[in-house]
Amino acid sequence: MAFKVFEKGSAPAPTIPTVTIQKRGMFSLNDAAFRMIGQPEGVQFLWDGDAKLIAIQGVPLTTPNAYPTRRQGPAKDTKRGIVLIAGAMFTKFIGIDTSVAKRWVPRLEDGMLIVDLNEPSQTVASTRRRTEEALSEDKSGEQDE
Repeated sequence: MAFKVFEKGSAPAPTIPTVTIQKRGMFSLNDAAFRMIGQPEGVQFLWDGDAKLIAIQGVPLTTPNAYPTRRQGPAKDTKRGIVLIAGAMFTKFIGIDTSVAKRWVPRLEDGMLIVDLNEPSQTVASTRRRTEEALSEDKSGEQDE
């Protein structure tokens, strides 16, 4: 028999740090990853093209090349939840494919989150897309039996 692992596509346990590069280059850090770098108001991206490593370093917003961090959704009031960082220009600069969202488990090195693009990533399924598809099927009268 040739078994294949079912890839659930959902987020891992919240205690495991993750960095996701979403479609079109938006970065999202879960709370565990954001805490690893000290919950900064801004970050800067660093790139090692030879090793294919992305580094995300916390910096003050007054730092040249700083990108602001922002909490997403209602959790932002509790200082928990997903943190978004606009990174489309950076992903274009390094030439990474952002047609599909992908997630990595980073490591902490010298106070920076390191995302190793050589490591396997998890493809992230969009819950919005699944919701839209389900609504479309309901409207067209097609249902699974």
